[in-house]
Amino acid sequence: MSQEQPMRDQGQEGGAKSPQGIRYGDVFNVTGELACQPIAPQDAETMQTAEYAVLGAPQPGGPAALMASAAILNQYVGVVRGNQASDMARQQGITITETPIPGGKIVTEFVAGQAVGQYAVADTHIGGGAGDQGGSNPRGGGGDDEGSDQRNDDNTKLTIGEALEATARAIGDEPVLASDAVAIGAAETTACRADVTIPGGIGDAAIAAASNNMWAPNDEVKIKLGDILSNATTDMLADRPVEPEDAEKVGDAEVGNKLDHRTRPGGVAVALAAAARINQDDTPQV
Repeated sequence: MSQEQPMRDQGQEGGAKSPQGIRYGDVFNVTGELACQPIAPQDAETMQTAEYAVLGAPQPGGPAALMASAAILNQYVGVVRGNQASDMARQQGITITETPIPGGKIVTEFVAGQAVGQYAVADTHIGGGAGDQGGSNPRGGGGDDEGSDQRNDDNTKLTIGEALEATARAIGDEPVLASDAVAIGAAETTACRADVTIPGGIGDAAIAAASNNMWAPNDEVKIKLGDILSNATTDMLADRPVEPEDAEKVGDAEVGNKLDHRTRPGGVAVALAAAARINQDDTPQV
């Protein structure tokens, strides 16, 4: 007689409905068929292997850890087996991408082509180590407290302009959307400490691009994010380090103009949030 524990079915426990377990849609902001599938042990193991390969270790509280916890429960209640993978993950794969930004990188984790996690990872080698207080500054900028052109006064911090240029590197080939334009405008006014859109600035250019793209016959002729943001640090009238409240303001502007209320992967809001996090991580503890 086999000693393997049988899968539970709908006829057990007095005809009670079979448990659905924890599905992807219960844990992650995903849609479609993936959202309805239970998280399987092989999915979690594959994501954990990918995190080891890219990050050197699983991300604490990250997608692999969440998937592992869900898979254990799903196996316990009998909706999956120990060596099982979900159909979507098996067919379309589990991947991790890295997008370089000044001071680090943005890591995005995917299951079946849908993002299940995105976060910033600081470059621990920036600045030549904790003891390096001098040397040249790769970002430039003046050293006075009140520069005449209102550029970045703190040369150790990532600026709003640099975050916008990171978006150009990450998804510069993507057409400008209305939500991008609003986020770019919010970022520019924040950098310049202005209350209204800067006439002739990159916010204005982004709005015009988004309007043009709505009527463009195909993607080939649409204006891309890279066209607007590639030189943001010099195109803006002023620039300054990204603070958490700046990232929050830009994030609210972007998601407030999207039907799904989600930030664009690798987009303006994500880049500013990543820069703000890195700036906080670099702040000396008193």
